[in-house]
Amino acid sequence: MDTDQNPGAEHKKTDPPSSASAYLDPNYWNQRFSNEEHYEWFKDYSHFRHLIQAHIKHNCSVLELGCGNSQLCEELYKDGITEITCIDLSSVAVERMKERLLSEGNKEIKVLEADMLDLPFHSECFDVVIEKGTMDVLFVDSGDPWNPQPATVSKVMAMLEGVHRVLKPDGIFISITFGQPHFRRPFFHNPKFTWSVEWSTFGDGFHYFFYILRKGRRSLNGGESTKKIEMPSICLYQEELEGEDYIFRTNIDEIDC
Repeated sequence: MDTDQNPGAEHKKTDPPSSASAYLDPNYWNQRFSNEEHYEWFKDYSHFRHLIQAHIKHNCSVLELGCGNSQLCEELYKDGITEITCIDLSSVAVERMKERLLSEGNKEIKVLEADMLDLPFHSECFDVVIEKGTMDVLFVDSGDPWNPQPATVSKVMAMLEGVHRVLKPDGIFISITFGQPHFRRPFFHNPKFTWSVEWSTFGDGFHYFFYILRKGRRSLNGGESTKKIEMPSICLYQEELEGEDYIFRTNIDEIDC
């Protein structure tokens, strides 16, 4: 499925930044969102809808981190999940998202300018927190993935501590990412957190990871097992992967769907 779901609309292709560190620059995102109508990181909703439906109920309150110009919130809304709050650090992304939702007649989805490292919400106020590619940005200058830079560790932990705080006692954190379990496990299993960790994938050969962290479900014996959930996979063809942005591209020569 193309990133622009309206085939008659003009779609401006955004050039990749000159270096990976640009992804950490708010000015890069403001400029990008000023010129780009729509972009989906790690594929659009149709590729992981089966996973969302298995874990999010219609009456859940949902917080989306780093909404950008994705259509994820609209797709969730169409599926009956209507209590949604979206945040983004970019003021441009927030204003354009508000304008887009109003043009669609949607006045229920809330969109706020906020920093995911310092969430401006009361504790235990969301049933679900979801991010798609947002946490990956924190790793762009992490150095050795087996031993990330202290600054990277600090930012990732600040994000996860905030997510854990705003989740209700039985809330769920969903992370959609390129990050493989052996790189995410040290963060997710930090003793500060009470969540259990499960994961699934979508795609054949080339995998995106779909993590489900359930607050209050961590093993009482302190174990750090990470459970894989077997779900039907959806094949991603080569032309569907060509839209991935810059550092998130990967070698797909060996994929045989």
